[in-house]
Amino acid sequence: MISSMLPVPSAGPTPDRPRYRTETVPPHTPLRPTWACRACGQPWPCSHARMLLKVDYETNMPGLTIYLAGLMYEAMRDLYHLNPHDGLSPPEMFDRFVAWGPFRRSIVSRS
Repeated sequence: MISSMLPVPSAGPTPDRPRYRTETVPPHTPLRPTWACRACGQPWPCSHARMLLKVDYETNMPGLTIYLAGLMYEAMRDLYHLNPHDGLSPPEMFDRFVAWGPFRRSIVSRS
């Protein structure tokens, strides 16, 4: 099959987690299209979001990995459109979004 004939992937999940929210502090969810944290301005997922996501998904760790992989896809699309020349590489995006999650493996050497 020719790659130009493959269907375009649909949009990923809506970034609505972590769900811990207070009335006075904005949630630690991503502000699109920059993918910065709404609460602290750090690159999302910030350390608070990572902790809260692990709590939200503590009984569904495979679901956390799937959620983060979908958001990584959305972030890659948004960030590439904002800055197609100087953006993060795919391995850097993977490290930022997925590698910190529950199924991470230690890397001896990355080629």
